[in-house]
Amino acid sequence: MSGSPRSRNNHGGAIIAFAGVICLIPSCQPGGAPSTQTKIAIPTAWKASNQSVSSRISKGWIKDFNDSRLPKLVNETMTNNPSLLATAERLKASRASVVRSRANRMPSASTSGSASRSRTNADAAGGTRSYSTSQNINVGVSWEIDLWGRLRNLHTASQADYDSTVADFRATRLSLAANTASLWYNLISAENQVKLATETLASYGKVVKVIERNYKAGTARALDLQLSRNNVYSAERVLRSRLRRRDDARRNLEIILGRYPSAAITAPTDLPSFRQTTPAGIPSDMINRRPDLVQARKRLESSFHRARAAQKNLLPALRLTGSSGTRSADLGKLLDPGYLASSIASSISQSLFEGGTRREDARAAVARNKAAIHDYSNVALRAFREVESALASEKWLKQQEYYLRKELEQAALAERQAARDYAEGIEGVDILDLLETQRRASNARSSLIELQNQRIQNRINLHLALGGDFATSS
Repeated sequence: MSGSPRSRNNHGGAIIAFAGVICLIPSCQPGGAPSTQTKIAIPTAWKASNQSVSSRISKGWIKDFNDSRLPKLVNETMTNNPSLLATAERLKASRASVVRSRANRMPSASTSGSASRSRTNADAAGGTRSYSTSQNINVGVSWEIDLWGRLRNLHTASQADYDSTVADFRATRLSLAANTASLWYNLISAENQVKLATETLASYGKVVKVIERNYKAGTARALDLQLSRNNVYSAERVLRSRLRRRDDARRNLEIILGRYPSAAITAPTDLPSFRQTTPAGIPSDMINRRPDLVQARKRLESSFHRARAAQKNLLPALRLTGSSGTRSADLGKLLDPGYLASSIASSISQSLFEGGTRREDARAAVARNKAAIHDYSNVALRAFREVESALASEKWLKQQEYYLRKELEQAALAERQAARDYAEGIEGVDILDLLETQRRASNARSSLIELQNQRIQNRINLHLALGGDFATSS
């Protein structure tokens, strides 16, 4: 293509001006404009919490449980758990991707060198053989000028992906800490159930001995003896069942600790008490620190910038390239500036026809951005529900425990009274009354252990739903 330098410069300027007009045309954004905006109405405070002034608690929600062994178990989990170690390695890989995306915006340089030696054989006329040696070295530089900000969008997207991976790492740590606490208190609860089943079996055994003595004396019926023995066998069965559950609880805890599941870990029988109650008026914006919400937000940000980069990929690309090299038979002249040959070139490239590939890539990127908006909204709504449910359950479980303790108090009184009346042979009191009162008292004690564990599990779920303690801001 011929033409004067001025004409060629005018053509180049026309191309850039034309591209600038192109980017303003709506068709240059297939699928519409991407966005990072969501439509979630955030309440100013939680509905299930009182509206009084918010109080603060110390950092580290684990300290909320008055348990000296729990922090040690959580630290062991953080050191040995395979899931957390795998997430840490993915975090390193994501960081490398950020560095790589930043490098794409920088000029790249390469160098190459070669040497050759050739031989020319003698001809038929008796000429002599000849040898020739050649060495060459070449240095090349290329740089894509980020004319439209496409590379900047890709770098920002990579940074958002890295931040998302960081949030995933934090989510894994928080989840592991919560699961460790949950499994630990499940084990303590199972130990309590085993202890209760052992005591219940011993109590039933004492009643059997009394009835056997009375039966031999002729003051008790055979039916009384059969019913009391039935209770003993039932208690034996319950004890075996609770021993199995305790072993399962031990193995589940050992797995998350990174230990071999030998069911060898031991636990006390005392469930912890909370150091303080849930503070009133917890600010709802504290949920912004929740790792899965941060992760969804960063994924949304990444999808936005990738969609913008895909749209800008439809525009012309400006690249600068340069090279310098020399070829010589004399190795000492390779670095002589007088023998260097250099070239610098620039190019503007614009794809004319690829079957609509780039346009469809842009549409797909915008669609993924819109999907990320809906995903973020879904995560946010689920987070709000989990916090509200945990706060409401905190109140209801506390009230349930109050009435269950009253129920147990009356059941224990009835059990002792029935035992005395039956032993004294008071008219109208038979073995069924005694066995029924024993059953009710045992069930109430078992229910109290379960309810206390439910309150602990709900408090753990509340910290998990909030993304940490009650005070540390995002």
